[in-house]
Amino acid sequence: MPSALESPEGGEEDSLHYEEVEDEAVSPMDLSELLKEGTKDSHDRAENTQFVKDFLKGRIKKELFKLATTALYFTYSALEEEMDRNKDNPVFAPLYFPVELHRREALAKDLKYFYGEDWKEKIQCSEATQQYVDRIHHVGQHEPELLVAHAYTRYMGDLSGGQVLKKVAQRALKLPSTEEGIQFYVFDNVSNAQRFKQLYRARMNALDLDKNTKERIVEEANKAFRFNMQVFDELDKIGRSLAEEAQDGGFPVHDGKGDIRKCPYYAAKLGSASPGCPLHAAVGLARQPLVQLVLAACVALAAGAAAWYLL
Repeated sequence: MPSALESPEGGEEDSLHYEEVEDEAVSPMDLSELLKEGTKDSHDRAENTQFVKDFLKGRIKKELFKLATTALYFTYSALEEEMDRNKDNPVFAPLYFPVELHRREALAKDLKYFYGEDWKEKIQCSEATQQYVDRIHHVGQHEPELLVAHAYTRYMGDLSGGQVLKKVAQRALKLPSTEEGIQFYVFDNVSNAQRFKQLYRARMNALDLDKNTKERIVEEANKAFRFNMQVFDELDKIGRSLAEEAQDGGFPVHDGKGDIRKCPYYAAKLGSASPGCPLHAAVGLARQPLVQLVLAACVALAAGAAAWYLL
């Protein structure tokens, strides 16, 4: 099915499609309204997870952002695979906007930026993300009408709050102004996000669905929010285990205690041949009795020299 916003020239035809839905009256029984009201609590809970709250405050570690991007890659790969499978199915076809919305290729660019050319060999699907992915595949293959719920929660969120996260990530992680690393949030083929969302909702409302199916879609959308929250909680737990990263390009902070593999500088974590964290090694050396004795002598000599100078 061709994209509704595609046009040879762009611009005027896009605006015309947007205007067609701009003044449409919305009924409380329209699917868009049922989803908006029916997922309000889930939306609020998702926004108040610790991971999202920290992210919005700019407290996002680069390693954690990379893992979040990885989770999104697996999620959107599954979603867009099922959307492609159902692009001609009348229960979903009107919402098929591959040119405007698909994120898989953008996420691949982000992962290449963070992990390098061999990024596919360095990432893996987490447990929480895999549960989300499995559900999307089940829906796409057995209950395609429910695919609407997953597309709605993901893409409408990306065009709304996702644009806030884009700016936060770019600033907090000091990412290039050329938007490398945050291509996921860049919708080059959506000229006006607000009008596109209006068009998308109008298409949802025009789907030929009975009351029971609409209720099932709302229920599935709440499940989608729960899957997202489980991924957020998983990321939050990982984030608490990561040492604080350095500011302004300095060395990562490491207290020299515990498992060295948890240090962001650790060679294996960064794909380096370096044997370990320099701070960890220095702290370990300083604990040797002989080294402590030499240090104490140096301190005493420095104190004596200072006293002589002051006299």
